Amino acid sequence: MKKLKYFILGVCSLSFLASCESSLTKPTASGRPYEMLVVVGDSLWQRPAGRALFDVLDTDIPGLPQPERSFRISQTDPSRFNQILNIFRNIILVDINKKEYTQTKMRFVRDEYARSQIILHIQSPTEEEFRQFVSSHSQQIIDFFVRVEMNRLIKQLKDKHSVMVSDLAKNMFDCEFMAPEEIQSYKKGKDFFWTSSNSATAMVNICMYSYPYEGPQTFTKQYVLNKRDSVMKKNIPGSQPNMYMATDTMATFCRPISVKGNYAYETRGLWYMENDGMGGPFVSHSRVDTVNNKVIVVEGFVFAPEKMKRGLIRRVEGALYTLNLPKEKEEELELGIPEIEISAKKQN
Repeated sequence: MKKLKYFILGVCSLSFLASCESSLTKPTASGRPYEMLVVVGDSLWQRPAGRALFDVLDTDIPGLPQPERSFRISQTDPSRFNQILNIFRNIILVDINKKEYTQTKMRFVRDEYARSQIILHIQSPTEEEFRQFVSSHSQQIIDFFVRVEMNRLIKQLKDKHSVMVSDLAKNMFDCEFMAPEEIQSYKKGKDFFWTSSNSATAMVNICMYSYPYEGPQTFTKQYVLNKRDSVMKKNIPGSQPNMYMATDTMATFCRPISVKGNYAYETRGLWYMENDGMGGPFVSHSRVDTVNNKVIVVEGFVFAPEKMKRGLIRRVEGALYTLNLPKEKEEELELGIPEIEISAKKQN
């Protein structure tokens, strides 16, 4: 019996080592952030089912001054899905087969052909059911891949981030937080700090501030925007006395989200300097510090005249998810779609 136990342990150890070795020998996934490869038949891609998926991925990012797409989309027929294309970082594999499936479902796989890769499988019995499914689950599909990219950015921030911003968050709010390493200047106020990269052409900024939690009414659009305008007017003035940061309330989008399993209020839209020409996009998370019974707001905003803003605003948005409130544990973002486990045999 003892020999059998050691034999089983040995087999398990070898399987684990084989799995690790397989993972280490895989190439790093190719492609840039928010690039997407859809593997679907050429003719199906042009029919209503394929157009429905394209329309989901081709939506604009809310809260930007100019239209910018959520993803860069490429498509290939399954017959061309070879060893060059199968290491793409974000892949959607479409499989429509009435004999194989009775209902439409989504599942994802990590690192099947490359490290830091995500493949989303969408399987359906018919084209019409596929079309209806992706149309009704459009936000779930978008949020899935956005959070995949956010998790990748968070891993990068763990290796390289602004120690200055982390120290400010810890000393002022007892929070753990990681901001892009290019942010190296700051200004402090009462229960407030503003940090910036101070770049003349593509400036990224992170603010953090707090105020008392007063119950559920704290998380309404009007309440959050009133607080934002009050805090920013006081702490981010312009070059002249009548200049200060304000919010374009007509171009602001708010929604509740989940961060680390807890309630958060996401606000995104446009900021501008009153009586000045400066402006750009911003995104913020408002969360409850239950230890101290106050709201902690962390916000990223961008000033990049005559430049595309998608990459910049998503870079600071990813940083927002690194915020750990007092006594909160660090967690990866939940992706909201079931995961398929890959066996060591399949990996090889």
